[in-house]
Order: sequence, then C-alpha cells, then structure tokens
Amino acid sequence: MQGDNALTGEMPAGDLQAPVTTRDHVQGPDTALVTMVEYADYECPYSRIAYHVIKGVQRELGGQLRFIYRNFPLREIHPHAQHAAEAAEAAATQDRFWEMHDYLFEHQRALDDEHLHQYAVALGLEAEIFDQDLAQHRHAGKIEGDLRGGIRSGVQGTPTFFINGVRHEGSHDLESLLSTIRAAETAS
Repeated sequence: MQGDNALTGEMPAGDLQAPVTTRDHVQGPDTALVTMVEYADYECPYSRIAYHVIKGVQRELGGQLRFIYRNFPLREIHPHAQHAAEAAEAAATQDRFWEMHDYLFEHQRALDDEHLHQYAVALGLEAEIFDQDLAQHRHAGKIEGDLRGGIRSGVQGTPTFFINGVRHEGSHDLESLLSTIRAAETAS
C-alpha cells in the first residue's frame, strides 16, 4: 500500500529524529519493548486504512506495544487536514484526544468545520472552548512541531511509521507491521 506523498523525490531511509516526549499522544505502557510512531493525516485515505490496521496491531499485541500518533497534515492536497488535526489537539486539551482521533478517521469524508463542531458535541466536549480553539488556531504550533519533526526524520508522505526509532519500509498491512514489530521486540 502506498501512501499520499507530500513532497517529490525518493523517501530516504532514516531514523526518527524527533524523540518521544510528554507532548506526544501515547497509547500503551512506557515499559513496552516496542514503540511505534506514526505520522499521519486525518484526510489521507491511506492513513485511514492504516488506522484500522493499527487497531488490529493493538488488539494483537496489547501492552507489548506503545503507540504514538503525530500529525502530518498534507495541506497541499487535503484541504481539511490541518483543521482536523487542530480539532484533535483541541480535544486533547479536554482529555479526549483519542476519542476525537478515532472519530475523525471514522468520519473522514466529513471534516469541514460544521462537522468538527458536531463531533465535539457528540464527544461531550465543551463546544464553546473547542470552537474558540479552532477559530484562533491555538494548536497550530503543536501540529507545526509534529510536521517539522517528521520532515527532519525524512517523512514525505502519510502514513509513515517508525518502529523503535527506525523507519518501517514495508507495507502497512497487519502482517507486515506485526512482523516488523516482532522482529524489533526480539532485538530489544
């Protein structure tokens, strides 16, 4: 499966240049032997497919995996990607990042501001605060930081995965990701 490409040229192999920090959105224990970082775009159809694959990986591995999601909106080709990422970050300030993250991928074809507001209401967020966050682009800096970290790490399209800091060059299907993760687990 090929992802959406943000830049032209070949994607160089590389290591993750932006270490995991407390600013990241994390699922799974810090003690997991394997950490998988994904750079993705809420409007990218390949990122949506990967979203479902990651759910399968998490079901399979449980607490053996620490998963980190980072924003990499491809603004040039996905007009709603930036605001969708801002919506997820606005939800994070109300401790609902993962719920909004899931909602955005599950409703990927409706990411305009009206729908983002509806999602916030459906998730029980303080809608007025959420709307103000979006209108004032309060979380654009966090997204820009994710983007810069991805670019430093050689990310050019979405989704892009790093497993224990090394770019996953294989397919993004369940079998390929599990194989790479299990190899990283035994190498730890």
